[in-house]
Amino acid sequence: MTIPVQQLPQKIAEALLKIEAVALSPNEPFTWTSGIKSPIYCDNRLTISYPEIRDLIAEGFAAMIREQAPDAEVIAGIATGGIPHGAFVAQKLNLPMVYVRDKAKGHGKQNQIEGVLKPGQKVVLIEDLISTGGSSLKAALAVREAGGDVQRVLAIFTYQFKQAADAFAAENIPLDTLSNYSALLEVAADIGKIDAGQVALLQTWRENPQEYGK
Repeated sequence: MTIPVQQLPQKIAEALLKIEAVALSPNEPFTWTSGIKSPIYCDNRLTISYPEIRDLIAEGFAAMIREQAPDAEVIAGIATGGIPHGAFVAQKLNLPMVYVRDKAKGHGKQNQIEGVLKPGQKVVLIEDLISTGGSSLKAALAVREAGGDVQRVLAIFTYQFKQAADAFAAENIPLDTLSNYSALLEVAADIGKIDAGQVALLQTWRENPQEYGK
């Protein structure tokens, strides 16, 4: 399967909607742990249960890496959602894999990075979802601190919050995703899951999520 990178946002968005890994509810928003009211709920962990879709995601990541980071030497899955996808893409590219915990273990060797990462190796990190970007950036910085040369962070989906883009830019770490909020709204409207009025409402959430639903 060879996928042009420019076609990935719509193809992945359609797949996520198909299996309800992404749910849209503009009139009855979900409540995140942070308290933010959100018209979208994204659970990309569901994708691992669908072989065709997880392969689409893995091939999408592989295509991006071939194009954007052809010298990558190690694939790093970010715990926990990025670990299986990191494994799938590492297998496709025949590259070593590691995974990055959110913090060092409190016992044993107290590793934060599991697997073999040699100083200077070029690393691409894989994540399932980017919201504010905090946990993903923390993982990338852990790889950098361990001596890895972070090429970029790739994720399945992003809400496209400016906060995340600014945080990665500040650390000079490229961030890219297979799909995004804008593409999702476009596809959802095309297949009739939302109407034009709901599209407008959903767009306002991304611009100011703290005030949505108040």
